[in-house]
Amino acid sequence: MRLLLDQFEKLVCAVLLLLMTLLGFANVVVRYGTNQSLAATEELLTGGFVLLTVFGAAIAARRGEHLAVELVTNMLPAPLRRAVIVIATLLSVLLLAASVWFCWQLLLNQMGNGMRSYALGLPLWWYSAGLPFGFALVLIRYVQAALKGPARND
Repeated sequence: MRLLLDQFEKLVCAVLLLLMTLLGFANVVVRYGTNQSLAATEELLTGGFVLLTVFGAAIAARRGEHLAVELVTNMLPAPLRRAVIVIATLLSVLLLAASVWFCWQLLLNQMGNGMRSYALGLPLWWYSAGLPFGFALVLIRYVQAALKGPARND
């Protein structure tokens, strides 16, 4: 069970990527075989890409591999560098917490207004349901990586 929790985002990304690949492949086969496209594949693939991006960000956060501009911080003396890194980490945590909150508000709004997707007629909130949880996972993994400290020597 612990392994599942530790590797949850990898499992989600693997399943999403597999399903998206199969759906895209099936659409290509049907399109070239019948000159017709499978309905709503674009809608499903777009929703999948959004979730794949968020859960992939959780993997990067866990590894401490998020994009960072280190040119300025590497030129600073060690004590000032640590202070800048702490401030940047706190701002990142604040941004991720805001993302969780706003995605949750989006989800509640979509659940309340009954809007449906154009192609499949599915409730729009189905596509957004994973976002607050995905951003919460990014936040948790980011904090875990920050508490571990830098992955390389200063």
